Amino acid sequence: MMQERLVEYMKDPGSYPERPGNITLVQTHISWVFIGDEYVYKIKKPVDFGFLDFTSLEKRRFYVREELRLNRRFSPDIYLSVVPISEGEGSFVIGNSSNIVEYALKMKRINEDRMLYRLLEAGQATCDLMKRLGRHIADVYERIPSDEKAKPYGSLDTISKNVIENFEQTFKYIGGPVSEGAYNKIQSWSMSFMEDNKSLFEKRMNGGHIKDCHGDLHLQHICMDDKRIVIFDCIEFNERFRFGDVASDIAFLSMDLDYNGREDLRKAFVDAYIDASGDCMLRDVLKFYKIYRAYVRAKVTSFMLDDTGLDAATKDMAYQKAKSYYELALKYAKHE
Repeated sequence: MMQERLVEYMKDPGSYPERPGNITLVQTHISWVFIGDEYVYKIKKPVDFGFLDFTSLEKRRFYVREELRLNRRFSPDIYLSVVPISEGEGSFVIGNSSNIVEYALKMKRINEDRMLYRLLEAGQATCDLMKRLGRHIADVYERIPSDEKAKPYGSLDTISKNVIENFEQTFKYIGGPVSEGAYNKIQSWSMSFMEDNKSLFEKRMNGGHIKDCHGDLHLQHICMDDKRIVIFDCIEFNERFRFGDVASDIAFLSMDLDYNGREDLRKAFVDAYIDASGDCMLRDVLKFYKIYRAYVRAKVTSFMLDDTGLDAATKDMAYQKAKSYYELALKYAKHE
């Protein structure tokens, strides 16, 4: 299979024009990420999950370019270029356009030690740091318009479609990482909240809170040092998951801090964002979106259980992690 040969080629440091001393491969359910000394190359897997489709080279080219464009809004000095990969005489060449068989997103490597999740693990994530992050994100989103393209994504029709799709796509995991009781309770709470708060969603939509956001704002997509904040890996493959209420992005990071047992950091972050943005109404929808985000995280992690390319140990870790996110969504739904 061509992709298997390409992955082996990309794992070889000698394949790269920069000649890195080492290459580390990190896999997600949709990408292969090759980390070198100074640069990172990311290739999309030829997968189709319904909500994304990377099965053709043309589609992968389009979405790699979108990933570059969209992430430059957050971190323009990190996202560098789209690089073609050609095949010839039984091997591949990075940066050659003669017989293109794949495209890679080239990025500057960030300081992994300053990733927010690592700062959290090391006990270096402080309330002051989270306040700084809250103010920074408020500033970034202030510069993103709530225009006529964005506004419809705040409608209950769109929001409910996303929520219902989550439950449809995770039904098969009942009896696995999610129990039937948890599944039913989370589903019932989410549907009832939307039904009972139609006017609230209408106010959010008409109040300028629906924007072209990040869509995947959590601890592993933020890097912070003394001088700058790097936010990366926004969703490029489905506008319905990226466009939406800014509260959904704030809820994602908020939920992730709760998941890690740091409610103090979550409070500092949310309070700082609200103070900087003036969006006091965000609190009214925060729990709804935290449940939604915990469930999305559980769903995406559950998909790894179906990946035949992952070993048993990796799948076991994915199972336990998915179970924890389902349990967090249930905890939110039970807490009135």
